Amino acid sequence: MTASYRYDVEIVHLLVSPAHAYFGRAREGAADVPTTDAERVQLVAGKGIVGDRFFGKAAHMDAAVTLIAVEALEAMAAELGTGPFDPLLTRRNVVVRGAQLAPLIGGDFTLESRGDLVRLRAGRPAHPCAWMDQMLAPGAHAAMRGRGGVRCQPLSDGLLHRGPAVLISPVPLEPEQAGTPTLLRPSRVP
Repeated sequence: MTASYRYDVEIVHLLVSPAHAYFGRAREGAADVPTTDAERVQLVAGKGIVGDRFFGKAAHMDAAVTLIAVEALEAMAAELGTGPFDPLLTRRNVVVRGAQLAPLIGGDFTLESRGDLVRLRAGRPAHPCAWMDQMLAPGAHAAMRGRGGVRCQPLSDGLLHRGPAVLISPVPLEPEQAGTPTLLRPSRVP
């Protein structure tokens, strides 16, 4: 029997964008693409978030959904001496409060929101791109290393809703460490 740990979290933002704003745009600058901060999103197992730029893309099947802790952005802003960052500029799909994400890497976990359950596999770190210096603040690219979130594969169909949620993890987490940079070593999930 595998242990599970439950953590009360908040899903603060749910980003859905049908096109890339930064990828492949070094000379042109960031693209002005439609972006939705949705109240809820639909996930499809193995494909991602319906309507998002990574949905069903073979190269991103194992990393179609990205999560980031809002505490990481708050800590970065404090360290860089800037005002609060707009979390949507990171282009992460799910912005959560109260979740240490790095220990999830290499394992499966569940997010429960408004009675809906979505199982995810945290495959690898979501490394920041150089655009963070331009979009957030000078120095943000370096400050975001080790706390850029995780890239996940949805293992089940379901809905995620903004608001209160529960993260069910097979490994213990330290929510107070959500904004602390980490080496992002994979967890040892039983």
